[in-house]
Amino acid sequence: MKNLNANEFKAAIENDKDAVIIDVRTPEEEVEGVIENSINMNLMEPSFPAKIMDLDKSKNYYVFCRAGGRSATACQFMEKQGLNAYNLEGGIQAWNLL
Repeated sequence: MKNLNANEFKAAIENDKDAVIIDVRTPEEEVEGVIENSINMNLMEPSFPAKIMDLDKSKNYYVFCRAGGRSATACQFMEKQGLNAYNLEGGIQAWNLL
C-alpha cells in the first residue's frame, strides 16, 4: 500500500488518467466533505469485499476515509486482490486543510 499526503494525493488524481477515487466512509460522514468525482463504497457494509472484487485491475484506486485508518485497511485488502491502491494519509480531515 502506498500512503500519500493530501498534496501528493491531489496531484496524483489530477495527473492519473486511470484514477478512481473511492470514499470508504459511511454516508453519514459525507457532511465532513467529499472529494469531487469520488465513489462511496462503505467499508463497513457486508457487500464491500464483493464490490472490490468487481473493480477493474487496470485502474489506480485512490482511497480515503475520515482520518486515514479505514482507507489504509481498505487499501491493504485491495492490494491482496491485485489492485493498485493509494491511501490518503489523514483522510478527508487532511484534504480539507488544502
